[in-house]
Amino acid sequence: MNEHAFTYDLDDGYGLGATPLEGGGRRFLTWAPAASAVDLHVTHPNDYLTPMADIGDGYYTAVLPEAGAEVRYLYRLYNSSNREASKYVDRPDPASKLQPEGVHGPSQAVSGEFEWDDECWNGIPLSRYVIYEIHAGTFTIEGGFDGVAEHLDHLRSIGITAIELMPVAQFPGTRNWGYDGVYPFAVQNSYGGPEGLKRLVNACHCRGMAVVLDVVYNHPGPEGNYLSDFGPYFTDFYRTPWGEAVNFDGPESHHVRRFYIENAHRWFAEFHIDALRIDAVHAMPDFSARPFLQELMEHVQRWSERLNRRIYCIAESALNDVRILRSRELGGFQMDAQWNDDFHHALHTLLTGERNGYYEDFGSIEDMAKAIEEGFVNDGRYSTFHRRPHGNSSREISGGRFVVFAQNHDQIGNRMLGERLSVLVSFEQLKLAAGVVFLSPFIPLVFMGDEYGETAPFQYFISHTDPDLAEAVRNGRRREFAAFGWEQLPPDPMDEEVFKRCRLDRSLMDKAPGRALIRFYRELIGLRNEIPALSDLTGKRTDVKVVNTEKEMIFMRRKRKSADTFIVFQFSEEPEQVSIPAPAGNWKKRLDSADLKWLGPGTAVPDMLSSAGKVDITTPGRCVILFSR
Repeated sequence: MNEHAFTYDLDDGYGLGATPLEGGGRRFLTWAPAASAVDLHVTHPNDYLTPMADIGDGYYTAVLPEAGAEVRYLYRLYNSSNREASKYVDRPDPASKLQPEGVHGPSQAVSGEFEWDDECWNGIPLSRYVIYEIHAGTFTIEGGFDGVAEHLDHLRSIGITAIELMPVAQFPGTRNWGYDGVYPFAVQNSYGGPEGLKRLVNACHCRGMAVVLDVVYNHPGPEGNYLSDFGPYFTDFYRTPWGEAVNFDGPESHHVRRFYIENAHRWFAEFHIDALRIDAVHAMPDFSARPFLQELMEHVQRWSERLNRRIYCIAESALNDVRILRSRELGGFQMDAQWNDDFHHALHTLLTGERNGYYEDFGSIEDMAKAIEEGFVNDGRYSTFHRRPHGNSSREISGGRFVVFAQNHDQIGNRMLGERLSVLVSFEQLKLAAGVVFLSPFIPLVFMGDEYGETAPFQYFISHTDPDLAEAVRNGRRREFAAFGWEQLPPDPMDEEVFKRCRLDRSLMDKAPGRALIRFYRELIGLRNEIPALSDLTGKRTDVKVVNTEKEMIFMRRKRKSADTFIVFQFSEEPEQVSIPAPAGNWKKRLDSADLKWLGPGTAVPDMLSSAGKVDITTPGRCVILFSR
C-alpha cells in the first residue's frame, strides 16, 4: 500500500474520491476490501470502463489524464477477480464530491478552483461565537446557500458572529433535516452544491462571521447507503438508534477512521469551514485505547497550525460526560466545546411547565440555577428519565466550553407538532429566555427566526423514494412520541406541505413584537460584548443564588477584575417585592425587559440603586434585569 494513503497531510494530495492532478486529469482512489476487483465506470461524457489497480489493503486507484470536472462515474465492484465470470454491482463513490442525479446516481468530479476573498481571515476565538443555527432548505422560500447569504447583513447587524448549518451532505430527494445524508463528502445538490457552499462561507468571512457545519459521523442515512458493498464500515458488535454502529474500533477500523478524518479535513481546508459540530457522539461507541474523537482532535490541532486559522470541533452528547472536554492528559478527548441540553431542559420546563418525556428530570428553579453556575444538572444524580444515576460533574469546566440555547432544531422538532417557544409562552417569557441565554457565561446559540419570534413550526420532514422506508419512518416517529404521552399522530414527514409550513415568515420582522424583539436581541448581545464581566466565559466568576424558591427568582453576579454586574431572572408571573443581596455600592440599571421600549408592561425598578449589602425592589413578572457598577 502506498504510504501516503494513510496520511492526513495537507499537501499529500492523495485523497479519496476524484482528486485533480497538476497538469490536468483526475486520480480516483477508493477503499473496497469487500470487492475482489474494481473498475472505474465512467458514464459521462462518454461511457466506458477502466480497470483500477489494486494497491493493497483494499485500496484501488486509477488515473484518467483527460478527466475534467464534468466527468461522472461509478465504481464497478466484482465478487471475483475474473471479471468475465464475476457478478458485479455499480455503486457511487463513497467519497463523492457531488451527486448531481441524487443518492442513487453517478458521482461527479468537481473543480477545486474558487476565487476566495478571505485570505486575511484567521477565524475568531470560540468565546466570541454567537451562533445562529440554520436549515438551508427552509431559511428562505427559495432554499439553498445563496438564499442564506442574502440575509447575512441582517444577522450581523444583530450581533451574530457565526452561522451553524444543519448537515449538508447529500441526502435522498430535496427535503430532509440533513441527518439522512449518505455521502458525507458531497454537498447537497439542491442547496447549490460545493460552489454554493463556498460562496456562502466566503460571504460570511468577508463580514467577519464564522461558519459552523453540522456533520454526522455516527450513522449514514438508510437510502442510498452502499458502504457495506465496499467494506466493513459497520460493526454488529454495537447497536445505535439507527442500527449497526460505524466501525471505529473493530477490524479494519483504521481505514474507516481515515474516511471520516479525511472528510473533516476537507471541510476545513477546501471549504474554509471554521468549526464542525459533531452530531450525537454518544452514538459512536469506541473502546479503543485511542478513540476516534481523540484522534480527530489531534489532527484538528495540527491542521489549525498549518492553516494558520482557528478551527474547532463541538460535540453533541447526551452522556453528560466531561471526558469529552477534558484534556488528553486527564484522559479526555479534548474537544473544544459541547452542547448542553440540561441548560435547555431546565429553562424550558420553567417557561412552559412541561414535565413529560426527558423533561421529567427538570422543573425546579434550583435546576436552572445549577445549569447556569455549573453546566450539567444531571451530574451523577438519579435520573427519573434514565432510571439510573446520569452524568458527572462539570463544575470545573469553564463556561466557554458549553453551547446553550432556548431552542434548537432538535428541541423544536422533537415535539410532535414542532411548536416553537413563540407559540408556547408569552412575549415576556421570550425576552426572559433570551436574557438567560445571552447573559449566562456560555456560548449562546439561536435557532433561525428566534430573534423576531418566528411562529412557523419546525417539523420533521423527509423525501425518501422507497415507500416501505417512508412508512418505517412514520412508525418510528409514532413510537418515539409514545414516551411523551401525546395521543394524536405526528404529521406525515413525507408530506411536502409539512416542509413548506416550516419556512420562515419574515413578514413578522416588520410587525411591532418582531421589531422589538430584534432590538432586544441586539441590546443583549451589545451588552454582552461591552461589559467585560459578561464577555468573560471562564465560568469561575459567576455566583448564582435562588432568592425565592416559591416565586422562582434567580440572582446572578458576574465579576471580572473591577467590572461587576448582577442580574435578576424572575420566572413567576406576578410582580414581587424582594430583597436582593446586591454588593455594596452604586448600581446602574442597564437592561429591564419589562421596559415599555421593549413592549413590556412597564417597570417600577429605578434606574439607579445604592446598596449597603442588599436592596429592596419590586420586580415585574417574568423579566430579566441587569445592573452594573
